[in-house]
Amino acid sequence: MNEAEFKRRTKALALRVVRLVAELPKNATADVIGRQLLRAGTSVGANYRAACRARSTKDMLSKLGIVEEEADEAIYWLELLGDSKIVKASRLSDLIREFNEILAMVVASMRTLRSTNPKSKI
Repeated sequence: MNEAEFKRRTKALALRVVRLVAELPKNATADVIGRQLLRAGTSVGANYRAACRARSTKDMLSKLGIVEEEADEAIYWLELLGDSKIVKASRLSDLIREFNEILAMVVASMRTLRSTNPKSKI
Protein backbone atom coordinates (compact mmCIF):
# COMPACT_ATOMS: atom_id res chain seq x y z
CA MET A 1 0.00 0.00 0.00
CA ASN A 2 1.42 3.36 -0.96
CA GLU A 3 1.28 6.65 0.94
CA ALA A 4 -1.76 8.03 -0.89
CA GLU A 5 -3.75 4.83 -0.37
CA PHE A 6 -2.85 4.76 3.32
CA LYS A 7 -3.93 8.40 3.69
CA ARG A 8 -7.27 7.56 2.05
CA ARG A 9 -7.69 4.50 4.25
CA THR A 10 -7.00 6.36 7.50
CA LYS A 11 -9.31 9.21 6.47
CA ALA A 12 -12.10 6.77 5.64
CA LEU A 13 -11.58 5.14 9.02
CA ALA A 14 -11.80 8.54 10.74
CA LEU A 15 -15.09 9.22 8.96
CA ARG A 16 -16.46 5.89 10.17
CA VAL A 17 -15.51 6.85 13.72
CA VAL A 18 -17.19 10.26 13.32
CA ARG A 19 -20.41 8.58 12.16
CA LEU A 20 -20.33 6.03 14.99
CA VAL A 21 -19.80 8.69 17.65
CA ALA A 22 -22.65 10.79 16.19
CA GLU A 23 -24.97 7.79 16.62
CA LEU A 24 -24.05 7.02 20.24
CA PRO A 25 -26.79 7.33 22.85
CA LYS A 26 -26.98 10.69 24.59
CA ASN A 27 -25.79 9.94 28.12
CA ALA A 28 -22.76 10.85 30.23
CA THR A 29 -20.94 7.54 29.77
CA ALA A 30 -21.35 7.39 26.00
CA ASP A 31 -20.40 11.08 25.75
CA VAL A 32 -17.11 10.55 27.59
CA ILE A 33 -16.16 7.40 25.70
CA GLY A 34 -17.32 8.92 22.43
CA ARG A 35 -15.16 12.03 22.88
CA GLN A 36 -12.13 9.89 23.63
CA LEU A 37 -12.79 7.63 20.65
CA LEU A 38 -13.36 10.62 18.37
CA ARG A 39 -10.07 12.19 19.43
CA ALA A 40 -8.02 9.00 19.08
CA GLY A 41 -9.74 7.66 15.98
CA THR A 42 -9.45 10.86 13.96
CA SER A 43 -5.90 11.47 15.17
CA VAL A 44 -4.57 8.39 13.38
CA GLY A 45 -4.96 9.85 9.91
CA ALA A 46 -3.89 13.34 10.92
CA ASN A 47 -0.70 12.08 12.53
CA TYR A 48 0.06 9.79 9.60
CA ARG A 49 -0.15 12.83 7.31
CA ALA A 50 2.28 14.62 9.64
CA ALA A 51 4.64 11.62 9.48
CA CYS A 52 4.61 11.84 5.69
CA ARG A 53 5.99 15.36 6.00
CA ALA A 54 8.71 14.41 8.50
CA ARG A 55 12.08 16.12 8.09
CA SER A 56 14.14 13.11 9.12
CA THR A 57 13.88 9.41 9.86
CA LYS A 58 13.92 10.17 13.58
CA ASP A 59 11.08 12.67 13.15
CA MET A 60 9.11 10.17 11.05
CA LEU A 61 9.54 7.44 13.66
CA SER A 62 8.38 9.80 16.37
CA LYS A 63 5.25 10.75 14.42
CA LEU A 64 4.54 7.12 13.49
CA GLY A 65 4.86 6.30 17.18
CA ILE A 66 1.98 8.70 17.82
CA VAL A 67 -0.06 6.97 15.10
CA GLU A 68 0.66 3.64 16.81
CA GLU A 69 -0.44 4.95 20.22
CA GLU A 70 -3.62 6.57 18.90
CA ALA A 71 -4.67 3.49 16.90
CA ASP A 72 -4.19 1.31 19.97
CA GLU A 73 -6.14 3.78 22.10
CA ALA A 74 -8.99 3.84 19.58
CA ILE A 75 -9.16 0.05 19.81
CA TYR A 76 -9.40 0.35 23.60
CA TRP A 77 -12.35 2.78 23.40
CA LEU A 78 -14.12 0.62 20.82
CA GLU A 79 -13.68 -2.44 23.03
CA LEU A 80 -15.02 -0.46 25.98
CA LEU A 81 -18.11 0.56 24.00
CA GLY A 82 -18.75 -3.10 23.20
CA ASP A 83 -17.92 -4.51 26.63
CA SER A 84 -20.19 -1.96 28.32
CA LYS A 85 -23.00 -2.88 25.90
CA ILE A 86 -23.39 0.74 24.77
CA VAL A 87 -22.93 -0.56 21.21
CA LYS A 88 -23.31 -4.16 20.08
CA ALA A 89 -19.87 -5.74 19.83
CA SER A 90 -20.77 -7.19 16.43
CA ARG A 91 -21.18 -3.65 15.09
CA LEU A 92 -17.69 -2.72 16.28
CA SER A 93 -15.73 -5.76 15.10
CA ASP A 94 -15.02 -4.41 11.61
CA LEU A 95 -13.76 -1.08 13.00
CA ILE A 96 -11.56 -2.87 15.50
CA ARG A 97 -10.17 -5.08 12.73
CA GLU A 98 -9.40 -2.05 10.58
CA PHE A 99 -7.60 -0.27 13.43
CA ASN A 100 -5.62 -3.46 14.12
CA GLU A 101 -4.59 -3.67 10.47
CA ILE A 102 -3.50 -0.03 10.43
CA LEU A 103 -1.61 -0.61 13.68
CA ALA A 104 0.19 -3.64 12.23
CA MET A 105 1.22 -1.74 9.10
CA VAL A 106 2.53 1.21 11.11
CA VAL A 107 4.55 -1.05 13.40
CA ALA A 108 5.98 -2.88 10.38
CA SER A 109 6.93 0.44 8.79
CA MET A 110 8.64 1.54 11.98
CA ARG A 111 10.63 -1.70 12.12
CA THR A 112 11.69 -1.26 8.50
CA LEU A 113 12.77 2.33 9.11
CA ARG A 114 14.82 1.28 12.12
CA SER A 115 16.48 -1.61 10.29
CA THR A 116 17.41 0.51 7.28
CA ASN A 117 18.92 3.24 9.46
CA PRO A 118 20.99 1.34 12.05
CA LYS A 119 23.51 4.17 12.62
CA SER A 120 20.95 6.86 13.30
CA LYS A 121 20.42 5.88 16.98
CA ILE A 122 16.64 5.59 16.58
